[in-house]
Amino acid sequence: MSICKEKNGARNENAGAAEYRNIIAVTNRKLCERPFLEQVERICQIHPKALILREKDLSESAYEAMAGQVLKICGRYDTPCMLHSFVEVARRLHHPYIHLPLFLLEEYCGKLNDFRIVGSSIHSPEEAVRAQKAGATYVTAGHVYVTDCKKGLPPRGLEFLKEVCTKVTIPVYAIGGIHAGTGQIQEVMDCGASGGCIMSEMMKI
Repeated sequence: MSICKEKNGARNENAGAAEYRNIIAVTNRKLCERPFLEQVERICQIHPKALILREKDLSESAYEAMAGQVLKICGRYDTPCMLHSFVEVARRLHHPYIHLPLFLLEEYCGKLNDFRIVGSSIHSPEEAVRAQKAGATYVTAGHVYVTDCKKGLPPRGLEFLKEVCTKVTIPVYAIGGIHAGTGQIQEVMDCGASGGCIMSEMMKI
C-alpha cells in the first residue's frame, strides 16, 4: 500500500511496502493534520520497521497516558513501538523498548537490563561508539540530508553516515531529510545503514 505523501501533499506512488520495512517512523503530534491517534494508526497500516513515540515535551503523566493508547494501536498491527526518554513510564507499562538521547543513555548505563531494545540518537561517530558502550542496541544518526527540522544547519551527509557505520557493530538508522520513494533509503543502506527514520512525512500520510 503506497500512501506516503510527497512534500506537496500528493501521494507518493514510488514508495512501496518493501521500502517501509526499512523505515522507522518518528512521531511529532504538532505536525499532524488529523487527530494524533488516527495518524498513528495510518502509520501502522503501512507496516514500518518500528515507530518511535517521541513526544518528549509532554509531562511524564501525559506521556504515559498517550503511550498506553499508542501501544494498543501498535499492538494491533504488530508494529514495534519505541518509547522515548521516559524510562520509568516504559517500566510501569512493562514495555521493553526504549529510545534515549545519549546523555540519558549514559546516565542509565548498566541500569537498563530489563529492556530488550535500547536506541539512542547520535550526531558523530564518537557519539555512536559511546552509545554502543553504554548499551545501545541501535542508533539513529543525523542529520544526513537537508531538513526543515534543522533549518539553517548544513547536513552531515553520507560520508558522515558511512563513518558512523564503520565505527559500531550495532544497527545504524539514518535520520534527517529522508523521504520515502526517492531512493534515499537505498542510498543510506548503501552506506551501511540498516534503514532510515522519517518524521515530518509520516505525520502527513
